[in-house]
Amino acid sequence: MAGFTEQRRVATVALVVANYDEAIAWYVGRLGFLLIEDVDLGGGKRRVTVAPARGHGARLLLAEAANETQTKSIGNQTGGRVFLFLETDDFARDHAAMLEKGVEFREAPRFEPYGTVAVFADLHGNLWDLVEPKR
Repeated sequence: MAGFTEQRRVATVALVVANYDEAIAWYVGRLGFLLIEDVDLGGGKRRVTVAPARGHGARLLLAEAANETQTKSIGNQTGGRVFLFLETDDFARDHAAMLEKGVEFREAPRFEPYGTVAVFADLHGNLWDLVEPKR
C-alpha cells in the first residue's frame, strides 16, 4: 500500500486492570510473562508492560483504571468475547503448567481445524485462547 512502511506491527495492547502490582504478579507468576518495564510516571500512574518469555508477540500495557468508566471495563474489555490469543508451540506443556499455577480454564482442550485450543480467564475474567496452531 502506497505510503506505509512494511515495518509496522501491533507492538503493545492496553489491558485495563484494577491494580498494577496484582496484575504484574498474575501475568508473571501464572503465565510466565516477563516484566519488561515498570516506570513511575508520577501521580500514582505507571507505565507497566509485560510480554511472553523470549519477547514473542505484542506486549501488554497493564493500565490501572483511573476512573469509573475504566473500572467498569475491567474483565470485560470485549463484551464477553475472547480478547487475546496466547500462541504456543506445545499446548500440552503450557496447558499443564498453567493449570498447576491456578489459571482457570473455561473449557477442556478442543481440536479445531486451525489447531488445539482452550479458553482461559485472566485475573479479572477477560477471556483468552491458549492455542497451538496447526503446523
